[in-house]
Amino acid sequence: MLPALAVPATDDLTSLRRQVDGWRAQGLTIGFVPTMGALHAGHVSLIETAMAQADRVIVSIFVNPMQFAAGEDLETYPRTLEADSLMLAAAGCHLLYAPPPETMYPQGFSSAVQVEGPATGLETEARPHFFEGVATVVLKLFNRVRPDIAVFGEKDYQQLLVIRRMVEDLDLPIRVVAGETLREPDGLAMSSRNAYLSAPERIKAGRLNVILRDLAHAIGDGEPVADALHHATEIAAHVFDDIDYLEVRDAETLYELGGGPLDGPARVLAAVRVGKTRLIDNMGAAPDR
Repeated sequence: MLPALAVPATDDLTSLRRQVDGWRAQGLTIGFVPTMGALHAGHVSLIETAMAQADRVIVSIFVNPMQFAAGEDLETYPRTLEADSLMLAAAGCHLLYAPPPETMYPQGFSSAVQVEGPATGLETEARPHFFEGVATVVLKLFNRVRPDIAVFGEKDYQQLLVIRRMVEDLDLPIRVVAGETLREPDGLAMSSRNAYLSAPERIKAGRLNVILRDLAHAIGDGEPVADALHHATEIAAHVFDDIDYLEVRDAETLYELGGGPLDGPARVLAAVRVGKTRLIDNMGAAPDR
């Protein structure tokens, strides 16, 4: 049972569906923003995007155990439900859905969504379990909420493409909308995990977007991808404690590119570690014609 919160909320599937059915009976469209909570201004921007394109907006908060591997931060991931509800109320959210894990994955649960295509490489090199867990929980949430549109942030660019591919492949009647990455004044992409950073680590973290921006500009200006990527990797290796990946991929498919000059839209993507905190970010790049 959820505590009293600042926004209409439920953790019960029957109540959720009753509310959605009531809205649909009125001819209203449903927007959906799935989150893991610990909300910040970046999440609010996704909600605002959904509000602009749907009559009613549902936000879910669920820390999904299926996408965490052993040794990752499932137990310590910030859980701030009451503060989150205040932020949702201020944003105009119409309903918070916060299901408990035992109802999402009941005893005997043994199914999963297998994903390939844009799910290949990058995040899965370090976290091979990750997108199967993401796709499974998102499909379950889609089936529960039954939205017309769903908004996902571009900060998790690979995730965005994986969800789009799943929706298309499985013929789901949902339009997936991309929300622009919101950034701190120094350019660091907003993330719930930024709260883990100490003051010195936070300064280091602020370099990530600069390195990605410079790399995107270099390949956009015609520098061969291999040369620009080598230079960016050398800089990143001196700033961060570890680099999981720093790559340039095709913007639509995330296929690997050759080492020559760009001939179409690309995406520069990185995952780095600052202390114990893992940060991801990405930026678009295109040849300057």
